[in-house]
Amino acid sequence: MLSDRLHAWVVNLSTWLAFGLLLMLFALTVTAVVLWIQDRYLQKSHAIRRNYPLIGRFRYFFEHLGEFFRQYFFAMDREELPFNRAQRSWVYRAAKDLSNTVAFGTTKQNAPGRVIFLNTPYPTLEKDAAQTLPLMIGPHARQPYVARSFHNISGMSFGALSRPAVRALSRGAGHAGCWLNTGEGGLTEMHLEGGGDVVFQIGTAYYGVRDADGNLSDDRLAELAALPQVKMFEIKLSQGAKPGKGGILPAEKVTPEIARIRGIPVGQPSVSPNGQPGVRGADDLLDLIARVREVTGKPTGIKTVIGSWQWLEDLFVAIHERGLDSAPDFITVDSGEGGTGAAPMSLMDDVGLNLAESLPLVVDLRDGFGLQERIRVIASGKLITPSMVAWAIAMGADFCVSARGYMFALGCIQAMQCNRNTCPTGVTTHNPRLQRGLVPAEKGRRVAHFHANLVKEVETIAHACGVGEPRQLRRHHARMVNANGDSLPLEELWPPIEPGLYLRQGRPSLHAPLARFRVGA
Repeated sequence: MLSDRLHAWVVNLSTWLAFGLLLMLFALTVTAVVLWIQDRYLQKSHAIRRNYPLIGRFRYFFEHLGEFFRQYFFAMDREELPFNRAQRSWVYRAAKDLSNTVAFGTTKQNAPGRVIFLNTPYPTLEKDAAQTLPLMIGPHARQPYVARSFHNISGMSFGALSRPAVRALSRGAGHAGCWLNTGEGGLTEMHLEGGGDVVFQIGTAYYGVRDADGNLSDDRLAELAALPQVKMFEIKLSQGAKPGKGGILPAEKVTPEIARIRGIPVGQPSVSPNGQPGVRGADDLLDLIARVREVTGKPTGIKTVIGSWQWLEDLFVAIHERGLDSAPDFITVDSGEGGTGAAPMSLMDDVGLNLAESLPLVVDLRDGFGLQERIRVIASGKLITPSMVAWAIAMGADFCVSARGYMFALGCIQAMQCNRNTCPTGVTTHNPRLQRGLVPAEKGRRVAHFHANLVKEVETIAHACGVGEPRQLRRHHARMVNANGDSLPLEELWPPIEPGLYLRQGRPSLHAPLARFRVGA
């Protein structure tokens, strides 16, 4: 009798368990479908979830667990390259306008290259803080540019970036009050739709400003210069990703839209020369600068990675021979440690000086030749955190620009897929399925938040050092850690040059410093 009852109870329990399991599976299925629909169609904040509905949620779960298991299974916060987790996390939180405070002490090691700012016991009080004023570029141009922000968006071409990424950057620049550099891929309606200032970059293939034969077109230059949003023109000599190398745009990537924007035939490969055609010396370069500035009426400068610097001495001497109005209105100094573009490892790893050396070198040459009021220096190269931006300004940069920092603000997760058309966040892909994960309105706000929070924290560093605003920072406000673990003043590593010294005493005898260290972010 008992066995019959036990058997009936077991059968009944099994039935209920089976029913419960089916009910649970049904509930899980319904929940999964609802979450899939929400991720795919309703939410607009997370590109990963829009492109990989439901599955993408596991990224945040594992990211959360990583905080606890990282010390056993994953790299430490400061170990990854080219940007470590601490740097990326700072940008992500700044872009989301979340608190960036930390607890229990710094994780930054006292390694060679670390920059330490020297606080004062009498910091600048908030009520005494000065507003960072706009700065004029190109006083000799017919339409000088008064730039509002000291941190701006560096050159990234449409084609390298997706359509929604460019739209988001444009909107963010408009809200932030900074400029957006087009990169060498030409100007699109997407660059203009956000209403922000635009810097047009003239690459070696003259994309967007070329005639039918591939030569620089004065008519196209004038046409672009007539747009009020286009504030400056930047002639690119080289870039950090591939100094000394041009690019090849494969035929399959030359869509009708790309062809229209760049001014090249549809469906045919396009090759960018590895240098500016016809520019073989200082006089040629100054002639090109004068031509572009005369046709456009707007400030014109150059972008370059510094390797040898004899050509800069020749350039500055030629400027004084011709007159100060012949000078480039700005020089963008790019670091030789890579960038957003895909390039051979040999160039990205081993060609061109790091910004830690090239920036002070250019600033000192400019000042030594008495051109500090004529030529603005723009620093470019991994300047995505407040300390790095403050360092660049203290070394003498008038402005800083960043590309990858704003890519992180768009949602980039450093998946290293930029050259494969498989970017999971939609930033550097032309796959429509992946692009839809990046919502321009949402990411545009994040770009603006990143800019605002970065500027705010650079100002905080400046106030801690006792000055009213960032452009008052000087080399004596910071020190750099050397190989022994000690720190040396930046003004000792790079003694400031008396303005006009080289004009009075002849050309400098500069040698690559042996005791310089890579600047740590």
